[in-house]
Parts: sequence; C-alpha cells; structure tokens
Amino acid sequence: MKNKDTIIYEAHGNLYLNITNRCTADCVFCIKRYSDGVYGYNLRLSKEPTLPEIIKELSGQELSKYKEVVFTGLGEPLVRLDVVLEISKWLKIRGIPVRLDTIGHAKLLYPERNVAMELAESGIKVVSISLNAHDASTYNQLCDPRYIRAYEKMLEFATDVSGSGMELRFTVVELPVVDIEKCKKIAMDHDADFKVRSYSASS
Repeated sequence: MKNKDTIIYEAHGNLYLNITNRCTADCVFCIKRYSDGVYGYNLRLSKEPTLPEIIKELSGQELSKYKEVVFTGLGEPLVRLDVVLEISKWLKIRGIPVRLDTIGHAKLLYPERNVAMELAESGIKVVSISLNAHDASTYNQLCDPRYIRAYEKMLEFATDVSGSGMELRFTVVELPVVDIEKCKKIAMDHDADFKVRSYSASS
C-alpha cells in the first residue's frame, strides 16, 4: 500500500503546510538536496494536494492548540498563490494566525497583481522571506533563481509586505560567503525581524 503524502506536519508548537515541491530557485543549501524532509516527516509529494484535500486535512486538526499555521514545506508556496489565499481565508474565519515562508519572488510570478495586499487581506499575519544574501551576485550564486533581477524584486516585495501591515521577517543561512551584518542592516532598513538559520548538510 502506498504511503500517504504528508500535507500537514507538527513542530515547535506550529502546524506546517506542505502544498508543493516546486520552487522558483535552486538554493545550494536547500534541504531537498540532502533529505526528503524535516523532523522525521517525508515531504516529497507524489502530486500536489487539491484545495479540498488540504482543507480536509486541516479540518481533522484541533487548530486552536497551535501557535500558528505556516505555509512552508519542500517548495515555494506562492507558486500556488490562489490556494494559499483560500486556505488563509478559511483559517482567518476560525481565528487561526497564519505565517507564510517564501523565497519572495511574488512580483516575478504575478507581475500584474498586488500579492502582498492580497495576502494581508486573506488573513496572513507574518511573511518570512528568505533574504539569503547581502547582494545580488551572492544571491544568484547561492540561490540560482529562475528569474533575472530576482534579488531586487524580492526586496521590492519585502517593501510591499511592510507597507501592507503584515509583519516582515528576513532569514539567511549562516554560510561563509554571506555577510551577516550587511544582511542585518538590510532587515533594519525594511523594518523586518531578522533570523540566522544554521546550515546542516546531513539528514
């Protein structure tokens, strides 16, 4: 019998949503390069779950016991923006805080849409963007983004997030080529919280 895909999983008092394995970058430090998941959960999807399948999984949980529900997993949630919006609205009605973890390429994926405002209106409270580097050349080296000017557009999206009323967070992975202090300054300039993640190339 085939194992069921992991759409939701628990850690740190939060409930995490794994809705896609697709991404708009190919980061050298991505967990997909050396593991099938985190915290003992296999996050490789045989297919992307539909909106009704995700809602069904959430409906089976006692959502009030979690600090927040987080869009994350082994891919970039915003490649499924409309699904993210619908789930966020569903959670908002139930009074559940929602966070989005993203690479921040929304303005490249959806140039005709005000994604930050749509996210805020759907009920998302916190957007955590993977800053990953202190300048564009280092970013391109580490993240190999699908789009040109991805670093600049990521920072523009961060400005949109700050202006939308959502809480903005920047994260970087602690690597020798990353100037942490410069990244911290970028976070300050964008009124963002700042978090450094450790890198571990082992499962």
